[in-house]
Amino acid sequence: MRAFAVSVYCSSFPCVLLQTSTASTSPSLFLSKFPFLSSQTTSSASLIYLLPQSRPIPHCSNTDPGLLDEYYDDDDDHDDDDDHDDDDDHDDDEGYSFVGEDGIFIEIKKLARNSRRIRSKIVVNANLDTIWDILTDYEKLADFIPGLAVSKLIDKKDKFARLYQIGQQNLPFGLKFNAKAILDCFEKDIETFASGKRRDIEFKMTEGDFQFFEGKWSIEQVNKPRPEDSNSSLAQEFETTLSYLVDVKPKLWLPVHLVEGRLCKEIQTNLSCIREEAQKVIHNTLNTQ
Repeated sequence: MRAFAVSVYCSSFPCVLLQTSTASTSPSLFLSKFPFLSSQTTSSASLIYLLPQSRPIPHCSNTDPGLLDEYYDDDDDHDDDDDHDDDDDHDDDEGYSFVGEDGIFIEIKKLARNSRRIRSKIVVNANLDTIWDILTDYEKLADFIPGLAVSKLIDKKDKFARLYQIGQQNLPFGLKFNAKAILDCFEKDIETFASGKRRDIEFKMTEGDFQFFEGKWSIEQVNKPRPEDSNSSLAQEFETTLSYLVDVKPKLWLPVHLVEGRLCKEIQTNLSCIREEAQKVIHNTLNTQ
């Protein structure tokens, strides 16, 4: 058993927050950059947990997302290093996938040393615009994402948003544990195809507890023929899939296999909550017609 300082919380949009170090960014640094935030809001804590050395069970920059693949092209070279990280000792192959709670698909792929790419997707009974409006209403995300205590929009320009987020989880005996991050989000133009349309939000963590954390949300609406026996004008003529991709590399001292299981669990929770929120919007819209 080895002791690591890890977060007891990881839930956020558009990324998952983990307080992975007791030496993480101090509250004073956030206050100096963003004076509107009170010292009470930015209080944080961490706890030493004993974690076994075993595999857990089961929004990127404004550059081309393909660069994420090129960034890890030297993966095989790293794998041959003598100082190979402990996390690779627990990987029998280059990745695996599974279907988790609520039919959410999860795929985990090993990238460079101590790094992972996590892909996930869920079918949502709502149109693209509804889901887009939910994802980009940044300050209301804390209303339905569990554990997201604060989602503050600190800068907004055309197709760009910078967020300050605090994740919080309650523990026994009245304890609260926090994790903080600064996130840059890039809202991409809608792409139209013969079969439907798609729109992405790319994101990158610029302040936080990972060496590297970036990826994207993708909403894809695909047209489908209406059933011949359907007489309802409200019959859905499309299928919408919400996808999430993140490339993650923890701080040097923390093996990635200690956090990938928690990341997967929280990603599933976030996708499920967004789907539920979208379906509430659709339900309320139909009731007002």
